[in-house]
Amino acid sequence: MAEIVILPGIGGSGETHWQTFWERANPRARRFQPKSWDQPDLVDWIEALDRAVATADEPPLLVAHSLACLLVGHWQRASSLAVAGAFLVSVPDPQSEAFPAAVATFAAVPEGRFRFPSLIIASSDDPYSEVEYARTRAAQWGSGIVEVGAFGHINSGSGLEDWPSGLALFRAFAAGTECME
Repeated sequence: MAEIVILPGIGGSGETHWQTFWERANPRARRFQPKSWDQPDLVDWIEALDRAVATADEPPLLVAHSLACLLVGHWQRASSLAVAGAFLVSVPDPQSEAFPAAVATFAAVPEGRFRFPSLIIASSDDPYSEVEYARTRAAQWGSGIVEVGAFGHINSGSGLEDWPSGLALFRAFAAGTECME
């Protein structure tokens, strides 16, 4: 499997978040490092993702949660670096009342097709996004989509711990990207 770049959303995915479990369990996984997890700046986050991808030995897989899913949409337009694919969990809707005003610079997400394979994972009761929004993004970005049922924002509050069913989805997605090389 390719190297993995973990892309948390606001707050950086704490100790009980599935991304943290996955990062600890996989020596080929590492977290990108923006200047601030709590006050995201789009330009800084794009630069941090570019640095993480540039230091990989081969095109990595991106594992994004929440705001970082929107980051991937912006980054793929701003950078020419290669990635093997993007696994996008809980894409937030910038038009939602729950979307934080402090990250408004992330809101104007490019709608065009991604230049790499991607898969969106959506929850039926995500407080930051309706499933229909995830479906629309999947169509715009050329992403596959898996609707996993009612898991909230698929974060620490969802009580998933290492989220084995999500890891199985990720492994299947990763295997599919290897077939495309």
